[in-house]
Amino acid sequence: MNKSINVGSKVLNTLRLKNPKLLLLESCNCLSQLKIIHGYMIRTHVISDIFSVSRLISLCSDPSLGTFSLAYARKVFSQIETPNLFIYNALIKGFSSVDPIKSFHFYSELLRANIVPDNLSFPFLVRACSQLETIDMGIQAHGQVIKHGFENDVYVQNSLVHMYSSCGDVKAANKVFQRMACSNVVSWTSMIAGFNKIGDVEMARELFDKMPERNLVTWSTMISGYAKNNCFDKAVELFQVLKEKGVKANETVMVSVISSYAHLGAIELGERAHDYIVKNNLSLNVILGTALVDMYARCGCIEKAIKVFNEMPEKDVLSWTAVIAGLAMHGYAERALWFFSEMVKSGLKPRDITFTYLLSACSHGGLVGKGLELFESMKKEYGIEPRLEHYGCVVDLLGRAGKLAEAEKFVLRMPVKPNAPVWGALLGACRIHKNAEIAERVGNILIPLLPEHSGYYVLLSNIYARTNRWDNVETMRQMMKEKGVKKPPGYSLIELNGKVHKFTMGEKSHPEIEMIEQTWEEILRKIRLAGYTGNTSDAFFDIDEEEKESVLHRHSEKLAIAYGIMRTEAPTVIRIVKNLRVCEDCHHATKLISKVFGRELIVRDRNRFHHFREGSCSCMDYW
Repeated sequence: MNKSINVGSKVLNTLRLKNPKLLLLESCNCLSQLKIIHGYMIRTHVISDIFSVSRLISLCSDPSLGTFSLAYARKVFSQIETPNLFIYNALIKGFSSVDPIKSFHFYSELLRANIVPDNLSFPFLVRACSQLETIDMGIQAHGQVIKHGFENDVYVQNSLVHMYSSCGDVKAANKVFQRMACSNVVSWTSMIAGFNKIGDVEMARELFDKMPERNLVTWSTMISGYAKNNCFDKAVELFQVLKEKGVKANETVMVSVISSYAHLGAIELGERAHDYIVKNNLSLNVILGTALVDMYARCGCIEKAIKVFNEMPEKDVLSWTAVIAGLAMHGYAERALWFFSEMVKSGLKPRDITFTYLLSACSHGGLVGKGLELFESMKKEYGIEPRLEHYGCVVDLLGRAGKLAEAEKFVLRMPVKPNAPVWGALLGACRIHKNAEIAERVGNILIPLLPEHSGYYVLLSNIYARTNRWDNVETMRQMMKEKGVKKPPGYSLIELNGKVHKFTMGEKSHPEIEMIEQTWEEILRKIRLAGYTGNTSDAFFDIDEEEKESVLHRHSEKLAIAYGIMRTEAPTVIRIVKNLRVCEDCHHATKLISKVFGRELIVRDRNRFHHFREGSCSCMDYW
């Protein structure tokens, strides 16, 4: 009430001024004030002046006042007998980023009113196409630009380059870009974004390096482009260049950088980035805070992830989900369930991705009953229709617990057609429990679904090998050979002194490879005394036993571990990131290394984290 009186007094005072229309509207900063001012404009008949009502519509159409102000703008618009071009442009602009279809509606009304659009009409009409990522509508908007003679207007050209790039038509974007008499940082940045969108980061970087000038948006676009295209090392390198150039990163840049460190498992660099955020007084908003939580969790520091989460001033459902996901990856099922309970108590509704991680946590923790209970609650309590990944999690849940027959029945009774990952979860469970019978049935369905996926051939072959079905092993080998299927190379990453080192099987390019191999031989000698014998059952099956053992000793994580032991001292934790699932031999060897050398090792593979301490693993040999 007091606020209304204050605004009303301000209105009365302003009305005494020479030009009250503009001053009244300039003073408004929220919808409630806008309504009061609108009321006074009606009472004082100022509303009948088309210029004044145009300014009112312009203010109503400002998205910063919220979507309710746009709805209010439509109501005001409906009461105007003869809207002018300024009013239509304000509405096209206001709705372009919030409800793009309505921008086209107002543009169509503009044409029906026989009003000729100007150069301010088209940038936001084209922006609406960018928001929708609808190339057909974009082409029509481009046609309107040409029809009305604005194809050489720099602001319109910038919007067209951005629109075509956003829609993934870089060829069309480049045509507009090349015709620009005065290309600027906006158009260059849009082209870089376009090439990033289609995955051509090399061309994007070429343009980036050629740019006559760059702004922070350009740096952010290139760094995020690298991150989104899984070129995490390149994103990290470019961030270092940004700092060397004296450019201060903002929150958007740091989200991409933090995400890259998360994928690389580079905890030292990640901590430095966190320090950079603090020292430069960047806002720990929901997106950046969530990225930090994810980074610490993915780098094996789950307690630091929880600390950052607790310190976040604001949290949304994705923030909670990031913590739940981290705990799930580390095998802390009970703690993941506790955080889920707290999230629900806070009033937030879980999303489908939240349940994916909850079910994964239950699967790795062996909590079959709780997992099934959560799966049932998705639709009943939260109105979330289970997706294929949720069905896959349930299959994994049942399969890992040894309930293979039940898991197979579950797949066969699914209301939707199971995809390859669902069948793959069942095949993986057959590997754990050495069930060749069900594995064979699953393989006959799975391999035709994804005939180019090498992992399923290898998995099925190893199941056959463990049950001494060597004829079937040979059949798998021949099938892979005939179809030209090749196993992707495994690699492991280790970060030391702020530098990420990459190892692949049989690595020879590392400058210290001779010393690394000597270190591994010494490690091998000591763990053999503790009972290690190479387990060749998971080695690639197209080689003899002697070569298998040699190959096992050159697995990428073993080279990375040797380098870690060679270059660090206890109690420094050795952290390894793998792109594939840890094989049984490496898992067994790492347990013995942790015992014999008294070292803690944390390995993140494709599925989860393994914390090795004193000869045991956090997964309890259940992965």
